[in-house]
Amino acid sequence: MVRPSQPVLNTVGTLARLGLAAVWLVSGALKLADPGQTLIAVQAYEVLPDALENVVAIALPLVELVLGLLLLAGLATRWAAAAALGLLVVLIAGIAQSWARGLSIDCGCFGGGGHVAAGQTEYPQEILRDTGFALLAVWLVVRPRTWLSLDGWLARGRGNSGEPGHDYSGIAEGN
Repeated sequence: MVRPSQPVLNTVGTLARLGLAAVWLVSGALKLADPGQTLIAVQAYEVLPDALENVVAIALPLVELVLGLLLLAGLATRWAAAAALGLLVVLIAGIAQSWARGLSIDCGCFGGGGHVAAGQTEYPQEILRDTGFALLAVWLVVRPRTWLSLDGWLARGRGNSGEPGHDYSGIAEGN
């Protein structure tokens, strides 16, 4: 069996990191741009006490933006990917419980959200999409080494140059 080379794996990791960064940056920015609608989306899930709905509606876009910026920069990649994975598991569970309870909502994952007409839900697609994003996060938790990352730059500064005989300039050594 042929094993992929380190540069190929590093490229896959970089694409996963940048793709997941884009997801969080877009999602967070769209929610932050319309906080009233974000609150409506959070309320539609009908799982949080009233006192927490505002907190989540404010905090969620900020958390998403922080995760996106960390992943974009390749800083604390493994930690950011683990946090992203945890958040995705919570979001998938939220969508699944809404579906199981017969709620008719738009998840609000990329802005918007809230109650929709019966038959207008897209629960399977939303769960599959978020599962795909979770797989990107799993890749980065298992193998955070990527091109053009602050993790790699910081690792070089600590004298950690990667495997002997290989130049991993700009590659994260893992954290």
